[in-house]
Amino acid sequence: MTPDDLSRLLFERILDAANAHSAADSVSALTASDVVWERPKNRDHGDWASSVALKVAKPMGLNPRELATELADAIAGTPGIAGIEIAGPGFINVRLDAAAAGALAKTIVEAGASYGNGSHYHGVTMNLEFVSANPTGPIHMGGTRWAAVGDSLARVLQAAGADVTREYYFNDHGAQIDRFARSLIAAHRGEPAPEDGYGGAYILDIALRVAAAYGPSIDDLPDEECQEVFRSMGVELMFGEIKASLHGFGVDFDVFFHEDSLHENRAVERAVEKLRELGHIFELDGATWLRTTDFGDDKDRVIFTSDGRAAYFAGDLAYFLDKRERGFDRCIIMLGADHHGYLGRMMAMCAAFGDEPGVNLEIMIGQMVFLVREGQPMRMSKRAGTIVTLEDLVEAVGNDAGRYALVRSPIDSHLEIDLDLLAKRTNDNPVFYVQYAHARTCAVTRNAESAGVAMSDGFAPDLLDHDSESALLGALQEFPRIVSQAAQLREPHRVARYIEEVAGLYHRWYDSCRVIPQGDEPVTDVHRTRLWLNAATGQVLRNGLTLTGVSAPERM
Repeated sequence: MTPDDLSRLLFERILDAANAHSAADSVSALTASDVVWERPKNRDHGDWASSVALKVAKPMGLNPRELATELADAIAGTPGIAGIEIAGPGFINVRLDAAAAGALAKTIVEAGASYGNGSHYHGVTMNLEFVSANPTGPIHMGGTRWAAVGDSLARVLQAAGADVTREYYFNDHGAQIDRFARSLIAAHRGEPAPEDGYGGAYILDIALRVAAAYGPSIDDLPDEECQEVFRSMGVELMFGEIKASLHGFGVDFDVFFHEDSLHENRAVERAVEKLRELGHIFELDGATWLRTTDFGDDKDRVIFTSDGRAAYFAGDLAYFLDKRERGFDRCIIMLGADHHGYLGRMMAMCAAFGDEPGVNLEIMIGQMVFLVREGQPMRMSKRAGTIVTLEDLVEAVGNDAGRYALVRSPIDSHLEIDLDLLAKRTNDNPVFYVQYAHARTCAVTRNAESAGVAMSDGFAPDLLDHDSESALLGALQEFPRIVSQAAQLREPHRVARYIEEVAGLYHRWYDSCRVIPQGDEPVTDVHRTRLWLNAATGQVLRNGLTLTGVSAPERM
């Protein structure tokens, strides 16, 4: 019996109680998903606990504890439920019998890679924009964090039923691209980088590649034409390196959207025309403005300056409208900490288009990442010169450890990554701890086969009655709920922390319960059923690691 089964059961009894007390209207908006069961921290309180009686008693005009007792009596005796207790002001604590709890092992194995998937976002199309680093240099650690977290979030949202498009906003328009081109020209000519330009060995590398590709005549070009050659070819080369770095990190995108296209196809003008039709555009001092103060912004925003130039915000308008016209129900944008000031204007823009801020448009703000080695922060890249890059992280600890370290912490907190710890093959290293647990499940399966223990020969879930088995099964039941929460809260770190808990419970179970007979001991259903539990644990760990974008090795 799963928590979902318990939720449906108790929901039906709540409706019965409401009808019996002539209070059906008070629970008319209640659904089975509102009846939540959680694992008690103290397992002496049972396998599952619900506080739903405290939530619905007052609208029904009843005492919470009395309602809890009535509900408990109504579900007592249901097959699979071994006991029910009422605690405190109205908590319902349920204890499952061993067979009902143990049946989950087979359910998980049979579900395979789909175990944990849900339908909360079924039919919802989402555009998830992340990284979107300017093509003026390698990806720094902020962008690297978004690469790992964004890809993991996309996986979690897909597991919750969403149709997700991963999108990279390719900023190939504006002053920073001009500065990049001037920096390449200076490097080509052996001159110092412009005061507002870019430095680092990568600039010289790209400048040399542009010159080699174009040929010696590049030095004969007029300044304006030379600038354009280095701009277009340099940006293409730099962006190619960015794509290659991300792909090597296991992060690929469905769409690379070029900012230039917004200005080439009159997307900005179309967005302004729509907002003008909606009555939110005004002219002042020769400039064109969006009245964002009508939607909670601290000041109105310029779209076109008095000399006709498009402000940066103009691109935001066009890009959001383009996403919505492409059919996305929800647009999620992941930005760095330096973009916190964008929230007000972006949400006002969303509302001005007639959409719902926080639903049709969500903005996630991430905090800084610091790499530490031998107790000291890394401050400079070998290649980029002034920043620490994705390549620096991968070179130090590899893809798996790097991605896992970035995903396992909340995005709104500063993150310090100890490279020395991640390089260790010890239980102090969280990614090693989880991957080793998965590898151990695979080793048990191999050894069991050699010993003649086969799952196909028997499954007796009532035999999974050891305390460590009860604890492990309880944790495995939680996986679908954890995935759903991670998706709804946009917090993929919940999956990582969860599989760490499962790994710990598995290691303790492994120390307490043997799958393989010792000596002349015959193979029994206990061994076979424990092999099912071993396989179920391996499947959950594998599914969780996949959601974090990390491999699940079979040997370590």
